[in-house]
Amino acid sequence: MRTQVGIVGAGPAGLLLSHLLHLEGIESVVIETRGRQYIEERVRAGVLEQGTVDLLNQTGLGERMRREGLVHRGIALRFGGRNHRLDFVELTGGKVITVYGQHEVVKDLIATRLASGGQIVFEAEQVNVSDLDQARPIIRYGDSAGTHCELHCDFIAGCDGGHGICRPAIPAGVLTTYQRDYPFAWLGILAESRPLSEELIYTHHARGFALFSMRAPTITRLYLQCAVDEDIANWDDARIWEELHARLDDGDAEPRLAEGPILRKGITAMRSLVVEPMRYGRLFLAGDAAHIVPATGAKGLNLAVADVRVLARAFTEYYASRLNDQLDLYSDTCLRRVWKVQRFSWWMTSLLHRFADQSAYDQRIQLAELEYLTSSRAAAQSLAENYVGLPIG
Repeated sequence: MRTQVGIVGAGPAGLLLSHLLHLEGIESVVIETRGRQYIEERVRAGVLEQGTVDLLNQTGLGERMRREGLVHRGIALRFGGRNHRLDFVELTGGKVITVYGQHEVVKDLIATRLASGGQIVFEAEQVNVSDLDQARPIIRYGDSAGTHCELHCDFIAGCDGGHGICRPAIPAGVLTTYQRDYPFAWLGILAESRPLSEELIYTHHARGFALFSMRAPTITRLYLQCAVDEDIANWDDARIWEELHARLDDGDAEPRLAEGPILRKGITAMRSLVVEPMRYGRLFLAGDAAHIVPATGAKGLNLAVADVRVLARAFTEYYASRLNDQLDLYSDTCLRRVWKVQRFSWWMTSLLHRFADQSAYDQRIQLAELEYLTSSRAAAQSLAENYVGLPIG
């Protein structure tokens, strides 16, 4: 079987790339190792930048998002027992963020691709890629019927995440990896409870970081900083709520946290990773296959969207004129934005979390930074501009 672009991974990066290529008349096939139900039901956070929202709207994917997404006009920083709100609309000239789950974006993309005749192979087995430096690279896989398949492509897009098969298929010595593992993790819960606020609240506290976010009028998503090797079995519901109250209800800040049944809980490691370059031969890495950011800045999904927007533009130029200019610039173009987003995510993480080796001096510096951030328009504007999203390409 032949196609112009073979895409490994049916996450938001791979599906959006397939959709963008379809709009330009470029054929693609998406290969996914998991089932449709699994990827549509895997709940993951979704804070969408203004540019991500604009792109989904412009390409016909925004109808349900506009109806069900939660538009946030700012965030609050909570420290010293008080809330300090940052107004993104005022600071950025009207830009906002939208809370709309990543799995909801995936549902919309799958429905749109299938409705337009797009090819998505679910539950593919023994997927591998080869001939990456040749004119026709190959994706090999087994389908649900047990048939061995070969997909011959002009190009392959590796959109299969940090544990996928595309990045390891690149020969040793080609990639340079930059990585930082943080000495803490996040314990996250999804709870049926009255929201504390309509906007995200980032909390700096002596006991550690905490984050409140709203998923629906009666559903909240909350996070606690915890030990990097924490066992979720040690956190029953009562302990979780006790710790959330200690961090979020400290001081005079209002309103106070409301409890409710915990629907889901889990622990997420915090790390940063970038590989350079994001291309080898005719394989192009995008999204988590190329870079990972800690969740503090809410950038993972948005970085993936930025990558495939650049890649779709490069493929469009190639098929329209057979020029390789934008394909050759793909890695450098994406990495300029990737490193700026890495910087922002590192800064937010360093500002708000407690570190085991942190001295009293370090703690006072964090508080001084927070005070400056919430009293200086220039500092607040810098955070707001990064949070609502930097330009793409």
